[in-house]
Amino acid sequence: MNNRKAIVLAAGKGTRMFSEGNALPKVMRPALGRPMIGYVLDALSFLPKADTVLVVGYRQALVRQALGDAYPYAEQLEQRGTGHAVQCAAPLLTGFDGPVLICYGDMPLVRRATYERLFDVHARAGHACTLLSGVSNRALPYGRVLRDADGGFDRVVEDADCTPAQKAVPELNAGVYVMESAALFPALAQLRPNNAQGELYLTDVPALFKRQGLSVGVCASEIPDEILGVNTPEQLAQVEECLSAGQRLG
Repeated sequence: MNNRKAIVLAAGKGTRMFSEGNALPKVMRPALGRPMIGYVLDALSFLPKADTVLVVGYRQALVRQALGDAYPYAEQLEQRGTGHAVQCAAPLLTGFDGPVLICYGDMPLVRRATYERLFDVHARAGHACTLLSGVSNRALPYGRVLRDADGGFDRVVEDADCTPAQKAVPELNAGVYVMESAALFPALAQLRPNNAQGELYLTDVPALFKRQGLSVGVCASEIPDEILGVNTPEQLAQVEECLSAGQRLG
């Protein structure tokens, strides 16, 4: 039995990506002629498909048809945030208490080596949670990683909730994590939508772990373009530019 699993969040509608006659699920939108989620699953090919849970929702039949029956699917029929999306995968991880990678089907530039390094850093340090961070010269609406006085992880503040001083912090939360399953799902049950979006934020889990005395670490990487996600046609064009330039390898 594999001692690592992954959850790929792929339920989004991608309203800002819609155009006349094109209402595909966001992860099925093509980047250089290929659905974005295809790049993500290639990068996760070091894990068995049976251990890679896909959280689907909007027009999920299109996703299932494209990707086949080898993957387990969890349904998120109501969009209530990233924390809720991961909660939807819980029944498919019953009895598993090892490390779980949580990533996104609309981030096609993240490389296999980056995912594997995140797992490795997590295992070596013995953390309950390890998050991936990066710095970008692009204006990305990502949460900021705040550090404590000793340089360790303090918390993540979502972009919409940042003060002006917090917005100036250069270290960005890529939104990609490895978390211990035994701690993750009980923590998700404690989340509350006390934020500007009224959603259950997965980003609140690391700070919750820390308050519980669990170890939280950061895998800081020089990955300025790998962390690009796609929410708009302009961002899709940026990703395609990176893909065509060969910046997404392996």
